[in-house]
Amino acid sequence: MSSEMIFVIETVIKAIVVIAVFATLAGLGTYLERKILAFFQRRLGPVMVGPVGVIQLVADMIKLFTKEDIVPQNAIKPIFLIAPLIAAITAMTALATVPLLPEFTMFGHTIRPIIADVGIGILFVMGVTSLGVYAPLLAGMSSSNKWGLLGAARAVIQMLSFEVVSGFALIAPIMIIGSLSLIDINNYQDAGIGSWMVWQQPLAFLLFVLGIFAETNRTPFSLLENETEIVAGYGTEYSGMRWGMFFIGEYANMFTASFLISLVFLGGFNPLWFIPGGIAILLKVAFIIFFFMWVRAAWPHVRPDQLMWLCWKVLMPLALLNILITGLVLL
Repeated sequence: MSSEMIFVIETVIKAIVVIAVFATLAGLGTYLERKILAFFQRRLGPVMVGPVGVIQLVADMIKLFTKEDIVPQNAIKPIFLIAPLIAAITAMTALATVPLLPEFTMFGHTIRPIIADVGIGILFVMGVTSLGVYAPLLAGMSSSNKWGLLGAARAVIQMLSFEVVSGFALIAPIMIIGSLSLIDINNYQDAGIGSWMVWQQPLAFLLFVLGIFAETNRTPFSLLENETEIVAGYGTEYSGMRWGMFFIGEYANMFTASFLISLVFLGGFNPLWFIPGGIAILLKVAFIIFFFMWVRAAWPHVRPDQLMWLCWKVLMPLALLNILITGLVLL
């Protein structure tokens, strides 16, 4: 078998594994979030189905697959049906250039846990995830529902605004490292915990995390479908698995963001003391996921006007100032 054919087969297998694993993790994330929120709120969370309620995942899956797929009478049907697919596809595609683990050997063959090792990996991730804004936008505009339209408008305002902040936050670390490859960014921090980018760029780290909270629709910036104000936002008219695909995309994006934070600012998959690199990055990602859920349990929502004020009058000037200072230091 030629080396080209082996490469194609290996890439296809990697893609299938990534889709299967992260789709499963998205479902597991909903269970973990319920249990963590229950812990913070002195409740039990899922307990009735299976040991500690873990089979609740299967019950939810059966419910989503068997519920009637309703399309509103006045909806623009093709766009209404495509919107959830965009949410899931963009979330999974963004993982293509993310190195999930260090290289390892299996059956004498070296495996690189990355689907596509391109030189602009971080730019690819940011570009593909930005396309995800079309999912809530098209869903709200096509559903013939005023609450869905309002949720779509909020989605565009929030996601586009904070994409600029998170993008500008990454410019300073990229200026220091001199590469857009996530593997190069990871390797730059291989000298130990003291070489982590978070110590050199603490402001960029803070800005990027805040931007990610808004882009992934996490509290306190969860205005895309804030059920306390606008029913269920862009997803008001969705049911069954199409509704579930929005949440698969949301949780997959949350895992992608956690890997990005780990790779760019927290040493990536480099060994941490006596902890091997593969386990180290999984622990970092697990902590960041927990932090997402911790913040949801602890912080209230902010108003849309407060969110835009924070973005354009506070975070944006700080991001530009950080780029300026970094450039002057490098000169």
